[in-house]
Amino acid sequence: MSREQRGPNEKLGAVLALAGISNAGLARRVNDLGAQRGLTLRYDKTSVARWVSKGMVPQGAAPHLIAAAIGQKLGRPVPLHEIGLADADPTPEVGLAFPRDVGQAVKSATELYRLDLAGRRAGSGGIWQSLAGSFAVSAYATPASRWLISPADTSVAREAGATEGSGAPLKVGHSDVRKLREAAEDARRWDSKYGGGDWRSSMVPECLRVEAAPLLLGSYSDDVGRALFGASAELTRLAGWMAFDTGQQEAAQRYYIQALRLARAAADVPLGGYVLASMSLQATYRGFGDEGVDLAQAAVERNRGLATARTMSFFRLVEARAHARAGDAAAAGAALKASESWLERSREGDNDPSWLGFYGYDRFCADAAECYRDLKAPGQVRRFTEQALSKPTEEFVRSHGLRLVVSAVAELESGNLDAACEQGVRAVEVAGRISSARTTEYVKDLLTRLEPYGDEPRVVELRERARPLLGTPA
Repeated sequence: MSREQRGPNEKLGAVLALAGISNAGLARRVNDLGAQRGLTLRYDKTSVARWVSKGMVPQGAAPHLIAAAIGQKLGRPVPLHEIGLADADPTPEVGLAFPRDVGQAVKSATELYRLDLAGRRAGSGGIWQSLAGSFAVSAYATPASRWLISPADTSVAREAGATEGSGAPLKVGHSDVRKLREAAEDARRWDSKYGGGDWRSSMVPECLRVEAAPLLLGSYSDDVGRALFGASAELTRLAGWMAFDTGQQEAAQRYYIQALRLARAAADVPLGGYVLASMSLQATYRGFGDEGVDLAQAAVERNRGLATARTMSFFRLVEARAHARAGDAAAAGAALKASESWLERSREGDNDPSWLGFYGYDRFCADAAECYRDLKAPGQVRRFTEQALSKPTEEFVRSHGLRLVVSAVAELESGNLDAACEQGVRAVEVAGRISSARTTEYVKDLLTRLEPYGDEPRVVELRERARPLLGTPA
């Protein structure tokens, strides 16, 4: 379906020429991106010609897929207004801005919070389905560079106007901030135990809309404001992490960008580094190892002399993950060594941030194992995975499931099919207890690696056990 604009879309034609994409080439790219998201599209060169010469505007997700296709060729995000399709959807850029002005930062974050709920009411995937294909790792470049140049605002005090219906502005105090921090702590526990898709975890966006947004738009002193921005940044980063865990990469990217901006307003450099580390893990997971390195190193460099030893250890560990995905064994090894050194220097009485409570030697070993998996060193994977799996898992169920899959891959690459299937069965059992698209993807990867042994009874049994998890017919 399409609707007609007034006259040719000269902007789209100009950008296509700049990118060197033919009409047929764009149609093919858009169809391919749609197929990756479960959409059956049949655009051809004639469709594109109509978009350019007659100003026809394709409906649904197509404008965003067009922008994504062109953006992939240009190597940067392409907003809809640049290609003359901005009025196809008024919401595509929400959450991607990193404003210099703190007032605009509040507006940018609260707009995103409201948009998410509107998307949930809409059903069928909401706004994030309409934004499918709009993730671009290059969208992190401006936020990261602005944060590096100036990781704190000079003042965040705010005087709000009258609250609708009350006649008096909302006065924010430290007790309000404590409630947000308690909500973040509760959500972190649920996320680790049940996955980002659990219904209790999905209440985080609701908390941002109902609790955080009115506070951010209220009146507060600089001291209270810093604390408020910090608590809101923690919740926003957590919403991004949960979206990442459930496969909503476009939503995760927007939450992360806003979380970084809020951390800057909080003047909390370690928290900003934590957001950058989350961005790095997402970039690495999606195959952008080099960009993942840049983001992790930004976290490391800004936090020298500021963050605790355990925090620095985690940042260097995330850097190692990115180096390994990029195939740089020497750099990954050096980052792992630095991470372990920082961890050994940490002490029980250090003033570690509460959000780092998940990180200890077992997590270091788990991520080190993933580094060596990417570097195809199964012996090292097995060594680190054994240590990672030695800790009780009642609190970190998802992590345990991921570690079991990594262990299974290492056993398979070492020629131990029985052990690989045994670990795989355990991983499927854990994955069935949580709601995590990321864990399911790990299981799928393991089953793909086992395809050459498809007729083996142990592999057949594992595949059968995984059917309910993967939603495949018997």
